[in-house]
Amino acid sequence: MISFSMLVDFQPDHPEEIKSWLKRTIESEGKISGDIQYVFCDDNYMLEINKKFLRHDTLTDIITFPTSVVRNVISGEIFISTERVKQNANDLKLSFEQEMKRVIVHGVLHLIGYQDSTTSQKQQMRAKEDYYLHLLP
Repeated sequence: MISFSMLVDFQPDHPEEIKSWLKRTIESEGKISGDIQYVFCDDNYMLEINKKFLRHDTLTDIITFPTSVVRNVISGEIFISTERVKQNANDLKLSFEQEMKRVIVHGVLHLIGYQDSTTSQKQQMRAKEDYYLHLLP
């Protein structure tokens, strides 16, 4: 089950469509959708998570924690800073909604196993994001 929790004043547009889209994304990758919890928060909350669990003292738009215990079943917690997404959208001259959808699918792609540490991994991740964004109704 995919669920959304809000620690800030934010609600994704058409949440049921987004959940269905994410399930289709997972299935397209040959995986099964398990329990995925999205938590939308602010920069301060995200910074504390980053410090506590990753020992990074930096702001980021997303942190993903896989919790799958069964192979091919995708489960995890995905934290998204709405403040960071808004700033990134501004910097990229995109709408907040466009950037949020990219970050939302980015989290699922991380749970599936895609990484973005190297240039080639970043290119592959961006191609996957673009592909699945085009499948969103």
